Amino acid sequence: MLQLYNVREELVKDFDGTLTEIARMGYRYVELAMARYFGKTAAQFRKSLDDAGLGAVSAHVPYRELMEDPDKAIDYYLETGCEYIVIPFLDNEDRSTGSRYEEVKNNIAMLGEAAGKKGAVLLYHNHEFEFAQYRGKYALDDLFESIPANLLQTEIDVCWVKVSGVDPAEYILKYSGRSPVIHLKDFDLEGFNKPGYDFIAEVDKARSAGAFPFRAVGYGIQDFPAILLAAEKADAKWLVVEQDFPSPGKTPLECAKESLEYLMRN
Repeated sequence: MLQLYNVREELVKDFDGTLTEIARMGYRYVELAMARYFGKTAAQFRKSLDDAGLGAVSAHVPYRELMEDPDKAIDYYLETGCEYIVIPFLDNEDRSTGSRYEEVKNNIAMLGEAAGKKGAVLLYHNHEFEFAQYRGKYALDDLFESIPANLLQTEIDVCWVKVSGVDPAEYILKYSGRSPVIHLKDFDLEGFNKPGYDFIAEVDKARSAGAFPFRAVGYGIQDFPAILLAAEKADAKWLVVEQDFPSPGKTPLECAKESLEYLMRN
């Protein structure tokens, strides 16, 4: 399926036309992001998806949005058709390096319980900052060890795992049975092969500036044969194509098509 964050600007210009084009490429399912940004009710969003021949499986929902009114937020995304609610990011103060992390873990467990009562499943989507050390382990591992699997599942983003110096296939296998949705994301090392500097810090600056060298799936440095095999062994149910910014000289829709074509060949 395709993460709609890839085509956020296209959706602003032509919401229904972009969804139709995504379906025309061959995608049948999508993951939502910034859903409320488009000013549609859940029923309107669902109708647009239905009209295009697409189904929503999961949605990235900001932690703050979920905490503001958990029931309201979860109900909105369930109405669009989503089974999985995904916390996509944590602000600095909410991370393991911030002052609220232990409180945040308790809140995420509460959100997982609220989601489960409504028939949804809560996931957490990582970036690179969760691979900081916390109490002798990766902060991401601490999160998943602190909150039981029945309250929180994983959405492993293979790009940020790789950036952190961890093998994505091995990390997926580590969470076998707890990885229903996996983000497939590729990149190259253009401009990031300089010796003697803080790689993670440079990546963070580039990502914030929209300058990180994302590539269509299969067009970067990732070992996708190994990743796809690991996903199968880990019993993943869904694979999501995500590319935050398009490849040089390409549009987001062209990149989405390239990613799908690569996956269809493999």
